Amino acid sequence: MRKIEHIGIAVNDLNASNALFEKLFGTPPYKTEEVGSEGVRTSFFKSGPNKIELLEATREDSPIAKYLDKKGEGIHHIAFDVEDIHAEIARLKEEGFIVLNESPKKGADNKLVAFLHPKTSNGVLVELCQEVPSE
Repeated sequence: MRKIEHIGIAVNDLNASNALFEKLFGTPPYKTEEVGSEGVRTSFFKSGPNKIELLEATREDSPIAKYLDKKGEGIHHIAFDVEDIHAEIARLKEEGFIVLNESPKKGADNKLVAFLHPKTSNGVLVELCQEVPSE
């Protein structure tokens, strides 16, 4: 793992949260997008080299909706940038982590992503991110 790629925060209302974080950072989100396969709408903010991803559920059966129902708004995951997501998944499985995605899937912000189950990482949902190469 090379660095923290971003911190994901689950929110009930993306528009209201965008306004709040715009005041906090003094700048609007640099990107907003919907990931239909995950039932989520996201926006990204930058503060120096750091990124924050806000996540709003777009359907009741999405992982974010379930998280919000159980825990409310707050930090949802920490994402780490990796050079080779396939190799990292294999390595972490060997180390005893439960990987929630046997193979990476397309995520927000032009990334391939995979997640580690929180029960094997001290209660923290860990996301692995690899930049999708340009074609």
